[in-house]
Amino acid sequence: MAVYALTGFSLVSLLSFGYLSWDWMKPSLVADVATDPMEKSLPPAFTRPPHIIFILTDDQGYHDVGYHGSDIQTPTLDRLAAEGVKLENYYIQPICTPSRSQLITGRYQIHTGLQHSIIRPRQPNCLPLNQVTLPQKLQEAGYSTHMVGKWHLGFYKKECLPTRRGFDTFLGSLTGNVDYYTYDNCDGPGVCGYDLHEGEDVAWDQSGKYSTFLYTQRVSKILASHSPKEPIFIYVAFQAVHTPLQSPKEYIYRYRSMGNVARRKYAAMVTCMDEAVKNITWALKKYGYYDNSVIVFSTDNGGQTFSGGSNWPLRGRKGTYWEGGVRGIGFVHSPLIKRKRRTSWALVHITDWYPTLVSLARGNLSNVPGLDGYNVWPAISEGKESPRTEILHNIDPLYNHAKYGSLEDGFGIWNTAVQASIRVGEWKLLTGDPGYSDWIPPQTLTNFPGSWWNLERLTNGLRKSVWLFNITADPYERYDLSDQRPDVVRTLLMRLVHYNRTAIPVRYPAENPRAHPDFNGGAWGPWASEDDAEEWEGGGEPLKSRNKKKKCKICKLRSFFRKLNTRLMSNRI
Repeated sequence: MAVYALTGFSLVSLLSFGYLSWDWMKPSLVADVATDPMEKSLPPAFTRPPHIIFILTDDQGYHDVGYHGSDIQTPTLDRLAAEGVKLENYYIQPICTPSRSQLITGRYQIHTGLQHSIIRPRQPNCLPLNQVTLPQKLQEAGYSTHMVGKWHLGFYKKECLPTRRGFDTFLGSLTGNVDYYTYDNCDGPGVCGYDLHEGEDVAWDQSGKYSTFLYTQRVSKILASHSPKEPIFIYVAFQAVHTPLQSPKEYIYRYRSMGNVARRKYAAMVTCMDEAVKNITWALKKYGYYDNSVIVFSTDNGGQTFSGGSNWPLRGRKGTYWEGGVRGIGFVHSPLIKRKRRTSWALVHITDWYPTLVSLARGNLSNVPGLDGYNVWPAISEGKESPRTEILHNIDPLYNHAKYGSLEDGFGIWNTAVQASIRVGEWKLLTGDPGYSDWIPPQTLTNFPGSWWNLERLTNGLRKSVWLFNITADPYERYDLSDQRPDVVRTLLMRLVHYNRTAIPVRYPAENPRAHPDFNGGAWGPWASEDDAEEWEGGGEPLKSRNKKKKCKICKLRSFFRKLNTRLMSNRI
């Protein structure tokens, strides 16, 4: 197989590092265990709704699991995946809030107004309150629902909190980035606050406990206090392995030979998380849940290469629409799977978990029309064909428009300056600015950071606004076919036009000074009062006050900050 030299590296140097010593086209270095033929004829029966454990990790790169050939130790994930079904055609979103919103609603970002960036701590924004969430549907089906970990779907008013969106209990953080021990989060110089919550209260007493340990202990406690005869849903959204890079010393010591400090700390965090999953699985068995359980494991986006993550050999990183940003680690482990111990190439997207899990729970989907997800359980459990044939990765009208894009380049039907990406069948199209686009090997060398920074800088000047790949034949996006197949480009552009007609206005309001933790006792939390005269809606602009006579200085400040931040917000990730 022909391999082209990567930007900034010679092929010889890569071979000397061992990065190209394995077959790029092989999806796994861990062989699938042969399936017992009797398993197909004697599958476990669904005598009652299964217990559902959904584990979501943060910023874990595609390469950063043992069965993808990583140098990071993940024995638990490797074993659970090998005994279950590995999802090797599984897609997520490139950043935090979008993936979480699509998991919880079963809808694309364009259908919730969250198609641009993330929800920031000081924004009066949250998951739209008119959306019926996954935990709410499971509650309707008789489930006890619990969330442990990172929310990142908005909290400016109490109606946005996890406990108001379908979860019976919640322990975790509301923002997207906190210290693993102190739970402090700074959203800019001097804008710092504590962010660990128990239900709707600030959990001051839990400070000092490493979050991966704390969350795992909470899951075990929930299982110990619940009856396995009653169905339970636990959403475990680990903070790991998002920055800051913090890990107990005993895990870092295992990787002391790694020259790159960021990679060393990151590896330690991944292994610590792997052991947390082991403890959760053990608790399921100890308290009698395991035999009737379904464990779903998923990453939320691609790895951040600046912070030790690796998506090798995929192209790109977190925050991009290249495969390194949107192809995720995913697997399902369950005694209830009919065809275990195999790799599935069925097309699956994070929106699919909503209808899949509600269907497993014997819930009712008839009153939630317009879902973008599909029930993929037959494809996972029985190896049937996936009902999904395409994925809208996103259409973001607010992202910086590509300098060289135009309506003319889009056959007069699509402005190729707009950031968008879609996959239809084996074809993937990207328009606008997809983000940094290099192939970045794992950072194992002491002086490597400078090299991969230069790597990514070199691709920022590409004079293009349209890319087309046959993603089945070319999963590493090395051969752009947009010039050779204009017919396919046009067809996929028409699909973007179709989806764009169904999009709702972007919800991306300016930051509000009232959200400052200093006004909330030093903690991040809801700040909009229930009798607020303004309701923040689509497009990020507030409706006019119902009480026109009511004037306040803080309202004037809000207007000032809105204008001041408009130019800055679209450039921050």
